[in-house]
Amino acid sequence: MGHPNAAPLTKEQVAEIYLGKSQAAQPIDLPEASPIRASFYEKATGKDAAQIKATWARLAFSGKAQPPKEAADAAAVKKEVANNPKAVGYIDKSAADASVKVLLTLP
Repeated sequence: MGHPNAAPLTKEQVAEIYLGKSQAAQPIDLPEASPIRASFYEKATGKDAAQIKATWARLAFSGKAQPPKEAADAAAVKKEVANNPKAVGYIDKSAADASVKVLLTLP
């Protein structure tokens, strides 16, 4: 999901943003223990939590990118995205409301 004025994204664009390959948007993550986070990465990138952690560790160490900002919960993700036109995040679709725009729905 993104800011209400954001354009829709493709699955490929979302994967690039969340894998540090694109700086088109600022990614916001749910906490590491969140089952939605694991499901999101699996569906969006085809990678599991350990692979994502390794990818971001490598990018951060090389100075190429910083890992996504971690929000406390879905409400915090929505607030961050609603207040920042460059931010994108993910939550359960049922938690989306008018403060944010659904940019992509993963199966």
